[in-house]
Amino acid sequence: MTAISNNTVKTSTVEAPGAVITYDVRLADGTTEPALLMVGSPMDASGFGELAARFPDRTVVTYDPRGAGRSTKDEPASKSTPDQHADDLRRVIEAVGGPVDVFASSGGAINMLALVAQYPGLVRTLVAHEPPAMRNLPDAEVALAAAKRLDAVYTEHGFGAGMAMFIALTSHRGEYPAEFATMPAPDPAAFGLPTEDDGRRDDVLIGQNLLSCTHYEHDFATLKASSTRIVIGVGAESVGEMAHRGGEAIAARLGVEPVTFPSHHGGFLGENPWMKGDPDGFAATLRSVL
Repeated sequence: MTAISNNTVKTSTVEAPGAVITYDVRLADGTTEPALLMVGSPMDASGFGELAARFPDRTVVTYDPRGAGRSTKDEPASKSTPDQHADDLRRVIEAVGGPVDVFASSGGAINMLALVAQYPGLVRTLVAHEPPAMRNLPDAEVALAAAKRLDAVYTEHGFGAGMAMFIALTSHRGEYPAEFATMPAPDPAAFGLPTEDDGRRDDVLIGQNLLSCTHYEHDFATLKASSTRIVIGVGAESVGEMAHRGGEAIAARLGVEPVTFPSHHGGFLGENPWMKGDPDGFAATLRSVL
């Protein structure tokens, strides 16, 4: 890799089956630490700008998942799976040189747990923050049915209706009531979302990744035996929400205590109008567990 200052971003691509993956490297001069890979899904590299800036002493790698941001797919509206994302991430890690440390958020945490189970030796420490692991919740049957209902609402009525139900699903605190999956879908207008169907069905969140991510079956035996040190993170302000509960459930299956990070599900975000977080506090906690 050509040496560049830690204020300069070098962008490259790797080819994967059915996709071309774009990734960025901020190279820190003189560091002896492994590169720090920051992974979201379907959030792309742009969401990690503030967090990356708080690690000037580490080489930081960010990437756009297939179908998101600058990464392309041969079939743009096709579903993407955690196993596909894991293989894409393997290619990025091999391109930049592993092993790496990883901070993975939300669906990115699901994808990185899949990678650690399938590709040993590539990750030294994985910090998996709030994986939306519905299959591992105590109320998994209702949660999974609600996710399938969300997919049906999106398929039938489009983005606005689908995103309104996504917000209701992810913001609900506590176990889902038995009737949650059959309740009337919320009004998109109540969330400031479009009520008209534009006909598109290629949304990267609710169209391409939702079901495969929330329904993923993790290989806990392999994860527990892995040489990778796995840290599970949860948000101080997201207690009771599905992704927070997912993190707790994954931690319990791995036999570890979850680490509480400041703020909420997107606590590493800065001046974000929808999810302003605490990037300073978040970065300090991340640094302490790496």
